Amino acid sequence: MTTGSGVLELAGKRALVVGGSSGIGNGIAQLFRAQGAMVRVWGTRASAADYAGDKGSDLSGLDYEQVDVSDPDAIEGAAAFPEGLDILVLAQGAVVYRRKEYDIDTFRRVVDINLVSVMHCCTRFYPAIRERKGSVIVISSIGAYKSVVGNPAYAASKAGVVGLTRTLGDAWAREGVRVNGIAPGMIATKMTAVTTDHPDRLQAALDTISLGRLGLPEDVASTALFLVSPLASYITGQTLVVDGGRSL
Repeated sequence: MTTGSGVLELAGKRALVVGGSSGIGNGIAQLFRAQGAMVRVWGTRASAADYAGDKGSDLSGLDYEQVDVSDPDAIEGAAAFPEGLDILVLAQGAVVYRRKEYDIDTFRRVVDINLVSVMHCCTRFYPAIRERKGSVIVISSIGAYKSVVGNPAYAASKAGVVGLTRTLGDAWAREGVRVNGIAPGMIATKMTAVTTDHPDRLQAALDTISLGRLGLPEDVASTALFLVSPLASYITGQTLVVDGGRSL
């Protein structure tokens, strides 16, 4: 999608993309920047330079801030938006493979990042978003709608943010703030490399996708751009599945 005037233009808008240092979050941040928004991203490393050379990470033109959302104090201590915030994207995510999420401490850690920190970020920035009657986008997963045998914490937390999106979308729309979500399928990022870097696993995954290809961060970013635009002005509390047909 290219820049240009029109209903998808974000010139003058302020956006914060949590988890915007790589993967899906980075794809959203860069598309929003291309559409004219001023974009701040949060990541866990000390500086933007620490992501140099990482596949799926492009921080050019973005305002970077180190914030580890697993730490509530870090969320509270992050820079504010005194003039208001138009767009909040919550793309943070954690997953632990080899059935380690069955360990209760690991389970709590994944849920804290994938669900609790989402709510914390929402409440932290709600006054700024309300000031400009902005939008919130929550990144979930199709794992919210089906069994993920090896990852109970991931599945539960992603189902949780679907419910959270529905509830906040109802509650905050009454004050002019829309909250919507996106549930991606198999997107080519470092989080899915455990599958995509192995030809047999990759082919098995592709066989389940109606469109016959992996999704790209840009596929999710285009949906996010739609959801924050006037084209979606009558949509709130919904989570759109973007999976190439995998969940069918």
